Amino acid sequence: MRRVFVRFVTTTIDRDSYRRTGLFQAIGDLVDQNELHDYQLEEIRALRRWFGDKLDAPDRFSRSQKSGAAPKAISWFKSTATEHVSQMHVMCRILNEHGIATEMITTTRPGYIVFEDEFQVAAVPFFETTT
Repeated sequence: MRRVFVRFVTTTIDRDSYRRTGLFQAIGDLVDQNELHDYQLEEIRALRRWFGDKLDAPDRFSRSQKSGAAPKAISWFKSTATEHVSQMHVMCRILNEHGIATEMITTTRPGYIVFEDEFQVAAVPFFETTT
């Protein structure tokens, strides 16, 4: 049985990875630009706490073992991480309220997996991997 991975993205291309910007980065940009209403900022703070409690930060983003290797991996949720995916839809709503289009994409081939836990993987995308 093939595993399915889920990623939430915007239409903006990230200047470092040249891939579509993920929601955590897009939300962070809105926070940094003071674009959120107070109630949205409270929602984001609660979401960040929730993810901080329920999701480990990947400890690796590169295929190389060398120190200083460029971090090229992209994070994907496992499709079985239904609570996490549900929380991402809240972020989608907030971004959409600010005119930022979001999309949930799926793949069975996220790339070379460099980190994995119960809920997510970090993978350096294959050339053909849609991100």
